Formats: sequence, C-alpha cells, structure tokens
Amino acid sequence: MIKNIFGRIWATWGAIVFISTLLIAIIPIWLTNYIKEPGGTEIFRRISKLWMQVFIFLIGCRLIIKGKENFIKGQNYIVVSNHNSYMDVPLTTPFIPGPNKTIAKAELAKVPLFGTIYKRGSILVDRKSERSRKESFGKMKAVLGAGMHMCIYPEGTRNRTNEPLKSFHDGAFKLAIDTGKPIIPVLLFNTKKVLPGSSKPFYLWPAKMEMHFLPAVHVQPGDSVISLRENIFQIMYSFSEAKIGKTIINSK
Repeated sequence: MIKNIFGRIWATWGAIVFISTLLIAIIPIWLTNYIKEPGGTEIFRRISKLWMQVFIFLIGCRLIIKGKENFIKGQNYIVVSNHNSYMDVPLTTPFIPGPNKTIAKAELAKVPLFGTIYKRGSILVDRKSERSRKESFGKMKAVLGAGMHMCIYPEGTRNRTNEPLKSFHDGAFKLAIDTGKPIIPVLLFNTKKVLPGSSKPFYLWPAKMEMHFLPAVHVQPGDSVISLRENIFQIMYSFSEAKIGKTIINSK
C-alpha cells in the first residue's frame, strides 16, 4: 500500500519534471528541422540525450549502457529492441550512438507539444492502414540510405506477458534482407519497473535501468526473413534469460 501511494506521488513529480523540461527542450528541437540531414537528426538526438539525462536523474533513476563499441564508425544499422514500457522510446532514440529514427505509432504524434518532439525522431505508421505500413517501409529505407540507424520494436507492441520476449513481426528482418544492413539487437531491462503502464496506471518508481547493445548480426547469403527473424529472436531471448537468471542469483 505504501509503495503504491509513493509510486503515484512520484508519478506526479515525474509528470511535472517531464513537462517542465519538455518546454525547455522543444524550441531547440523544433529548430533542428531546418538543419540538413543527417546533421539535423544528430543534433536532435544530442539535445534529446541531454534532456533525458536530466529527466532520468531528477526522477531518481540510473541508466547503465553497455555494448556501444558494437557500433562501427561509418556503418549504420537496423537496431531491434525489446519493448516493455512507455519508458523504452525515450531511451532508445537518445542513447543509440549516432543519428537514428524510430518506427512509431502515429496516434501519439497528436499529443500537444510532445507530438512535435515525437514526430521529429520517428517514422510514423498507422497500424490500421495498409497504405501507411507500405509507405513507412519506404521511409525506413530512405533513413538507412541517408546513413542513419533505424530503430524498430519487432514485438510490435509492449510485452505484457511474463516471457522475456513476445514473438517478432517480419518488418525489421525484411528491411535487413532488402537493404543488406546489419542488425544490432538491443535489450532494455527494468523499464517496466520504472513505468509499468496499464498494469499500474499513473505510477512511477525510481530504479536502475540497463541498455545492452549486442554484437551486430550481418545478413548472410541464403538468409530468409524467417531464418533471420528466428536467429535474432533466439539471440535476444537467450541474453534476456541469462541476464534475468543472473539478477535472481545475485539478489539471493
């Protein structure tokens, strides 16, 4: 009971901090629309990173990042991430090394003020529209063609199960096959503890979050969308199981 009360009080503080810092960040972020790409997106990312570093600190959280050395200078990647919480998107875009965009739901772009920032870092897709899904695929190719990373959540929606991952959709892996771009898996841990979402509405809890970039997986001759999807799923699932098991052992 006490934890639930504190979590809701802390959520109020988090909302105040988020809105206050958003109002400071929004003008310089908006101005990046007028900078030639990919420079504009990289400056947007750096501003967003500073914003999120301040926000994370003020809500009493920590973020540990491992594996940035897996990004090779001059190479861009398709970054595939697990998705457990609304906290995931504010981490991936700012903390992926280098300019990047994220595939994201079009509905959230309608949120006042926040939508301006959300649109700046995203390729928007209306999941109910076949035309929108096809157009978003072409836009993702254009992002990669411009030398930027493309971040995709292959689970499609947040994982509300007790499993480390939900089954993957094909989009990220079709993109890799079509473009030949290598895939970097990234796994986020404890974001659901910080922001549980629908299971605990309006609840925020300070915790240590982790972001692990795994070694790049290159598309090989003979790879299919299905074989690549299953390979990446197994890599991410095995890492998650090992990480969760180690955490349980260390907590005993």
